[in-house]
Amino acid sequence: MSDLFQNDSRLPQMRLAVISYLIVGLIGLLLLGFWKLQIVHSDQYAQLAERNRIRTIPIIAPRGSMLDRDGRVIVDNYPSFSVLLLRDDAEQLARLLPQIADGLGLAVDDVQQQIEAAKFLPHFQPIVIKPEASPADIAFIESHRADIPVLEMLMVHRRRYPRGGFMAHASGYVGEVSTDQIQASNGRYRPGDIVGKSGLENQYNEQLMGTDGMRRVIVNSVGREVGRLDQTDAIPGKPIKLTIDYDLQLIAEQRLAGKKGAVVALDPRTGEVLAMASQPSYDPNDFAVRISKDEWRQLNEDPEHPLLDRAIQAQLAPGSIFKIFMTTAMLESKAIPASFKVFCPGYAEFYGRVFHDAEKPAHGEMDLHNAIVHSCDVYFYNVGKLLGIDRISYYATKLGLGRKTGIDLPGEDIGLVPSEAWKERVFHQKWYPGETISVSIGQGATVVTPMQIAYTIGGIALGGTFHQPHLLKDLTPSPEIDFPISESTTEALTQAMYGVVNEGGTAGASKLPGIELCGKTGTAQVISLQGRQRAGKQAGLKNNAWFVGFAPRRNPEIVVAVLVQGGGYGAESAAPIVRDVVKAYYDKKQGVPPEELTTQALPAGSVLRGAAARSAEGGALIAKPQPAGKSDVKPLPTAAIIPTTSEARKPNLQP
Repeated sequence: MSDLFQNDSRLPQMRLAVISYLIVGLIGLLLLGFWKLQIVHSDQYAQLAERNRIRTIPIIAPRGSMLDRDGRVIVDNYPSFSVLLLRDDAEQLARLLPQIADGLGLAVDDVQQQIEAAKFLPHFQPIVIKPEASPADIAFIESHRADIPVLEMLMVHRRRYPRGGFMAHASGYVGEVSTDQIQASNGRYRPGDIVGKSGLENQYNEQLMGTDGMRRVIVNSVGREVGRLDQTDAIPGKPIKLTIDYDLQLIAEQRLAGKKGAVVALDPRTGEVLAMASQPSYDPNDFAVRISKDEWRQLNEDPEHPLLDRAIQAQLAPGSIFKIFMTTAMLESKAIPASFKVFCPGYAEFYGRVFHDAEKPAHGEMDLHNAIVHSCDVYFYNVGKLLGIDRISYYATKLGLGRKTGIDLPGEDIGLVPSEAWKERVFHQKWYPGETISVSIGQGATVVTPMQIAYTIGGIALGGTFHQPHLLKDLTPSPEIDFPISESTTEALTQAMYGVVNEGGTAGASKLPGIELCGKTGTAQVISLQGRQRAGKQAGLKNNAWFVGFAPRRNPEIVVAVLVQGGGYGAESAAPIVRDVVKAYYDKKQGVPPEELTTQALPAGSVLRGAAARSAEGGALIAKPQPAGKSDVKPLPTAAIIPTTSEARKPNLQP
């Protein structure tokens, strides 16, 4: 009995000892953990705690505005929100990713790709996963602060362009920086940054972009901001003032609406571009946020090529405008006397082939002046035969064709002036004399851009002084190019081009009372006469229409070149556009209100079509006025409506 009692009393003591050892062991583990937390890993956990409490949010610098020459806003910004993804906790991020993608209407794979693209960045640096947050996105983020703390909203300044594609090719557009651009920027760019992709946005990106700032905020356990620590303000991008005259640009856009082509107006005395339009156009606002792959593919596959800036990239035969270069070569080389005359029966035969004159009926006897006024092909066929291709090529190149004008825009094409050496180098064939006959009237292998035509004709009218075209008002252009032309040659050319408009010449219908408008028509074939007869009335085979004009007759202030692809005769479709732009220039000098300039430029009975009509019906304005306090920035006229073509699209560069 006593043994049993002793065993029973020993059992609680053993249990008590075991429990004591367990307690001591647990205390030891707690002390060990405390030691690790407070001493061994104290820095690591302090950083994690700090990140949970303090969040760094970037402050995006607004891009600089684009102003016209009178200080009116053409391109500016509007406030918007982007969605930021915090990547501090990789495990938490992986777990929440499906819910995030579903709530924001994104594909999980797309979000994952963005995370992968930013893997070389510090994990505490957030990335933009949705450039423009909708009201539904904002509501989703606010209502899920507690269970999805990795989402944040960032206020940004989104780019705003004029509606209807107004000046779209010149202004260009912005887009999200590419991986290649990030890696090549040496830390200047990070994922989600918006940079210039084309046009002036690309050319002057560094000036327009500004410098981002940042703020450090205190957040609570559910990620809501409860206080601020410090802030580094963003430095806004600098505005740029352009040489563009908004009123002339509007006239050019309106008169080109519904056509395929380009208008270039510049001051040949300085090289300042007063207007520059290209149609079909696109809406750069579609690129202000991220453009979809389907939209991008549609743009690139569009047969109208709205991505092409026809002002500096359309390389086409100049037609009879090239006769101005032929005349300069003829008179300056003195290879043919100025008194040279030709009888024109409506055709001429060279090297066993008959070359017809585009004009009917036959011109009869032609001297140089009348050959330009009435655009006699037969006269210049004979001039071309006597000059030879290499002399023609030499003068055309020296006068500015076959090379870039140097305008401050990316992507300018150089055109082509053929020569014997060129054909041997490219085709490994000799040049045949019969080819010179076609070149002498601006056909054959000769191709130019509208910008080249405005630049070179303006320089010729000034006696051989060529000023580099530019769009930035305070740009210091490269040294002017001089290829002196004798006074007698300049007088003969300008007087003949005056006669084209004012002496019953090919552009007599575009005469402007009281204004010495001079010019030259050009009608360039896109297919031979034999080919046209075989093709019948197939669409897309109409001649390209050209007209270049300037005023006044000597020392011109403005030169305008117009191309209308498939426009037929230059006198019918291109010359009236030049007439209206030049008239608007002079009317503005005389104080005519801007809204009256627009009305006077439109022909009687004209109607806007497609996107142009929709813009007019909706009262689409070029740009909204700047906030009060910026007295140097003038708002655009509220009556100004932007027309465009019904096929308006977006541009063909990098998305």
